[in-house]
Amino acid sequence: MEEKDIEKKVVETIAKIRPYINRDGGDIKFVKYEDGIVYVKMMGACVGCAALDTTLTEGVEAILLEEVPGIIGVEHI
Repeated sequence: MEEKDIEKKVVETIAKIRPYINRDGGDIKFVKYEDGIVYVKMMGACVGCAALDTTLTEGVEAILLEEVPGIIGVEHI
């Protein structure tokens, strides 16, 4: 899968996840994809939330790893 195709699939997948994060007052923004890592910015209620790490690893990262070939991790910036 080409890098631009991976990026497109990441953006589409994040769009599917976003309503669940919005429901709790937060938001997620795709920043970039580089070397298998997806960089996102968490906003709103996610900032300072104790569950942020869990949301990223057990939610966002788990879904992206399953949905998008080539993804090896997610980092919050």
